[in-house]
Amino acid sequence: MIDIAGAVRAEAIDEQTRDQPEPAHRAAGVGPVAAHYGDPMREQRVLATAVGLVDRSHRGVVAVPGEERVGWLHTLTSQHLAALAPWQGSELLVLSPHGHVEQHAMVADDGETTWLDTEPGMTGGLLSYLERMRFFSKVDPRDATADHALLSLVGPEAVQAAGTLGVTGLAAPDVLAVPGPKFRAGELPPRPTVLYDVRPLAAGGWARRVALGVDLLVPREAMTQVVDELRGAGVPVAGLWAYEAVRVAARLPRVGVDTDHRTIPAEVGLVAPAVHLDKGCYRGQETVARVHNMGRPPRRLVLLHLDGVTTDQPPAAGTPVTLDGRAVGFVGTAVHHHELGQVALAVLKRNVPDDAHLLINETAAAVEA
Repeated sequence: MIDIAGAVRAEAIDEQTRDQPEPAHRAAGVGPVAAHYGDPMREQRVLATAVGLVDRSHRGVVAVPGEERVGWLHTLTSQHLAALAPWQGSELLVLSPHGHVEQHAMVADDGETTWLDTEPGMTGGLLSYLERMRFFSKVDPRDATADHALLSLVGPEAVQAAGTLGVTGLAAPDVLAVPGPKFRAGELPPRPTVLYDVRPLAAGGWARRVALGVDLLVPREAMTQVVDELRGAGVPVAGLWAYEAVRVAARLPRVGVDTDHRTIPAEVGLVAPAVHLDKGCYRGQETVARVHNMGRPPRRLVLLHLDGVTTDQPPAAGTPVTLDGRAVGFVGTAVHHHELGQVALAVLKRNVPDDAHLLINETAAAVEA
């Protein structure tokens, strides 16, 4: 944790974001991160209008070195990684045989190792799957969470702030448009559906340009040095509450929080960044193709506005959303946003109209169209 005056640990507040390290990480010395630094609403405004540094070092990190790493990951996941070049990044999913989302990982390759960072508590599942699929491939996946930490510069000035660390000229994410149903074979180029610019850091590790700013993966022994350099240049710190509020407003889902065991990529907007629809066979591919060609996934991710009258406490992830007394979906991440008030990501049945009068326990909720 970025341990400065005013830091309030996430575990000391509540379990709303469920952002605590898994037990194996605790044993390895990976502690909790800060929920906020005394003023979460001000921290949100900083992330929305300028730039702030968020400690996300509780995320899991898997390192995949080996000369066959890129082609091997290409065959196992939803992303077209065969042509991923050194100092590029992307996103990928591991799906069940029925096409349900099991794992989501952000990707970066430094020419020797492909790095995968994933949700807290999900590292073991991802690594276990990769190890089972090694066979005779020249790869050596390992859990690198204990020795590498993820920090994030978030906000419209994140790229300029990265210049403090000697990283300049980071290009914006390059995202392919999702083709329509029953598109022609070969219409999608043979490359990742999203490409992130990745650059080396002087302290070790790398910087990766992403949708909300710039991610920094640094050796844990260099974490204090990197934080001090950024704070010395005037970059303020912000906690997870602020980060989660910005993420929710951007409608970016977290696997395991804004998804359930039945979620397919098309329901929560994960096709564009993490699924290549014309890459050939991978586990779960048949379901992905069928749903895309039909054009109507059974559920959809929405942003809900909560009335905040009956309670000022956002509902817990997994709380049912009801319409006329019957469950029509569930809440994912719920937050207090500095402009929008109480809002939440939720997964609803597709046939729920935008003007439906929804309830979450006793709290009224409305869909933002």
